[in-house]
Formats: sequence, C-alpha cells, structure tokens
Amino acid sequence: MHTGHSHGPGGGPVDHHDHVHGDEAHDPHAPQPDHDDTLDYYRRLEIAVRELLIEKGVLTADEIRRAVENYDSRTPEGGARVVARAWVDPQFKALLLSDARAACESLGFDMNVFEVELTAVENTPEVHNVVVCTLCSCYPRMLLGMPPAWYKSRAYRSRLVREPRAVLREFGTELPESVAVRVHDSTADLRYLVVPMRPAGSEGMSEEALAALVTRDSMVGVTVLPPVERRAG
Repeated sequence: MHTGHSHGPGGGPVDHHDHVHGDEAHDPHAPQPDHDDTLDYYRRLEIAVRELLIEKGVLTADEIRRAVENYDSRTPEGGARVVARAWVDPQFKALLLSDARAACESLGFDMNVFEVELTAVENTPEVHNVVVCTLCSCYPRMLLGMPPAWYKSRAYRSRLVREPRAVLREFGTELPESVAVRVHDSTADLRYLVVPMRPAGSEGMSEEALAALVTRDSMVGVTVLPPVERRAG
C-alpha cells in the first residue's frame, strides 16, 4: 500500500448507493453542483487574494477567468484518451508509467495549469490499483475533471485504506484473493491515474472507440472494465 498521509481511520460505512447522485444516474461524469453559498473564511480569503492580485497587476480578471474556465472544462474524456493511447502504443505506455506528466503533454494537455506531479499506475492480472485521498479530495482533475461526491466522503476516505476489498465490493468489484490490492493516497503535490486493463474483446477497435470504453471510476480504480460484447456478423 502506498500512503502519502498518516491519518487515522474514521467515519461510517460507505453506502453502496452513494456513488449515484441525481444527474449522475444519467451521466456518471456529471460534476456535483455546489449548493453552499456561505461566505466562509476560505471563500472570503480567495476573494481578497484575487482582488489583491488584480490590483497589484500580477494577474488580470480575464486571465483568472480563462484559468477557471480551463480548470472547469476538464472531464474524464481526457483521461480516457490517455488510457486508450497507452493500450495501443507501447512506447507511449512506457513513457506514461515513467513520466506521466510528459506523456500527457505529448498528447496536447496543458499540465502547467496544475502545479502537481502525476503518477500513472497500471492494473494487471496480478495487481489492482485504487486511489484515495485520506486528507481531503486530491484528485487528478487535469484528466478527470471534478471528483465525484463519494470520492470526497469521509467513509470512502477512511475505509478504503482499512478494508479496500470490502469497499471495492460495494462498487461491484470482486477481485480474486490472488490479486494484490494497492491503495495509493493522493496528496496536494501528487495525484494518481489508474490505467485499467484493456477489456477482453476489444481487439481491432480504433483508439477513439477504445477511449469510449474507459470510465471515470475505472481510472480511480474502484471498478474494472467489462468484456466487450461483439455482435456476430
């Protein structure tokens, strides 16, 4: 198990229905709406720092707006493109596993917007990787967009490091005892991308079609991709 924080476990059980909320029942990649309009300390601090940066000429309001739009435009389709390329291009896959940031930049992703390191971990028949942030909700947003509500829940964050197989079963992922489960704890400086195993039956599919098979949850590691059913004829 890889852990970047040293936080004690806590919180109640994960509700196995907790990972389908509202519009997510129709669109599993839909970001969760923010219903909190409270002007708390951190929101006031953000406003004050933003206004000071603009006043001092460090940034313009337009530059801040563009950065926020870039940030909000990220979706799991970006990560799916990376995974699909790794499935079809051995050289890219080798680069992704050794220097994920450089590999993503080679596909045109602007990784400088997010000043964090990125590590890609590959699922194999012997090893299954799954990602958590035990401290808060650190997540590879540059490739997956906004994290789902269940990823941020106290139950997921506390239980995954203690009983990963039980939590995975609640997502419908039953792994043989022969498969080792590795839990990777994201931090403010390091994020993880899981490269799921290519589904059986996907041989001969185009890179674009392969990308369409990749789900957000498989790139977090809580699910595995099912075999592709190919129609006869």
